[in-house]
Amino acid sequence: MLFNSYEFIFAFWPITFVVYFLLNRFCPTVAGKLWLAVASLFFYSWWSIKSLPLILASIMFNYFMGRSIAQKRSPRARKLLLTLAITGDVLLLGYYKYADFLITNVNSLLASQISLLNLALPLGISFFTFTQIAYLVDAYRGKAKEYSIINYVLFVTFYPHLIAGPILHHKEMMPQFDRARSKSIIPGNVARGLFVFCIGLFKKVVIADTLAPMATQGFDMSTSLGLVEAWITSLAYTLQLYFDFSGYSDMAIGIALLFNIKLPINFNSPYKAVSIQDFWRRWHMTLSRFLKDYIYIPLGGNRKGVSRTYFNLVITFVIGGIWHGAGWTFIVWGLLHGIAQVIQRLWNKTGITLPSRFYWFITFLFINFSWVFFRAKTWDDALKVLRGMFDFSEIHVSMDLLGQVLLIVAALAVALFANNSMEMKNRFVPNLKYAAFIAFLFVFSILYFNQVSEFLYFTF
Repeated sequence: MLFNSYEFIFAFWPITFVVYFLLNRFCPTVAGKLWLAVASLFFYSWWSIKSLPLILASIMFNYFMGRSIAQKRSPRARKLLLTLAITGDVLLLGYYKYADFLITNVNSLLASQISLLNLALPLGISFFTFTQIAYLVDAYRGKAKEYSIINYVLFVTFYPHLIAGPILHHKEMMPQFDRARSKSIIPGNVARGLFVFCIGLFKKVVIADTLAPMATQGFDMSTSLGLVEAWITSLAYTLQLYFDFSGYSDMAIGIALLFNIKLPINFNSPYKAVSIQDFWRRWHMTLSRFLKDYIYIPLGGNRKGVSRTYFNLVITFVIGGIWHGAGWTFIVWGLLHGIAQVIQRLWNKTGITLPSRFYWFITFLFINFSWVFFRAKTWDDALKVLRGMFDFSEIHVSMDLLGQVLLIVAALAVALFANNSMEMKNRFVPNLKYAAFIAFLFVFSILYFNQVSEFLYFTF
């Protein structure tokens, strides 16, 4: 069930909303939370009922391991349990997501013929695994204080974030499920939630899905690409990915707000970044937070000397690349970002300053360049696009290409010059002007439902 589908917008979402607040009014105990947890599991099983036992088993395993870690007095026992629990999570994720990748590489290296497992990737496994690893570490550090099983199930499965994030922290969600003011409908939250949801819906179905065919055509083309075609391909994907994923995050935040739940912000105009560090403070912010808190800092962060700091940065971003997908192109993408982090730190030490527009331009070019590896299915696809981007021997612009260029320019202008959704939410005032704007976004988006597609991050 997609957020951008008739069955979600006109059936599932309003039903879960109405029943939740009716239960909170007439059965003011745990009935509302139980309903929301069951509805979230139904939402998940809508995609694949076969994956439901897997997520339930993962939830039970991590819940009881987290409780055990918190209850143990011995530091050694706590650390052992944490290691076992995280190992179990990583093995589960690795089995489903990376087994065939490893088998393929072993076969290539050893000229063997090990059969591929051809496993279907359970939806959202990367997100609910990372969310629960964060919970385990928080339990070990004494930051996870509350262990209601219903709250924990809801924490992991709450349907706005279940499939593609944001990646949540136990401590920022658990108190919200029990706040008295969260049990009643708050008109201001409903208005803001609908506003943010409609912004995200528009970004996804009108902008991202319009750009998608341009990127797909270029990456799937069997012949070489000319200069203009290659840049259209790379920029179309750069913008598609942003509007697709930030659109999902906006919709998730908006849906949750109707239930009086505040999800963390995941995007803050990342293509306005003036450095690679600035970019990662703005792009997929909850993943950046996870990588910093649970990988970079435990590796030693910047506490063990300059060389070790640079090594930790590169390793952290390589792990971030691997988390996104099983393929060498994802590893290269992560490696590029890790190296870019190191280069920026070395540059900062020179003390040389240049105009911020220059820094923005270099940063955006690098981001666009690196997304080519992120999108490409094979090395050949990536190299085909990159060669075209620097092939000045074939420069031609047909009327079809001109139309695509204008669409990209318009989308880029929105990404660079318009207020982002959170800035718009903060300025929101419930009045007729905003009501008309919400209606416009919603109706215009519904007209594009004939080309509904899944969110890009569903495959991660």
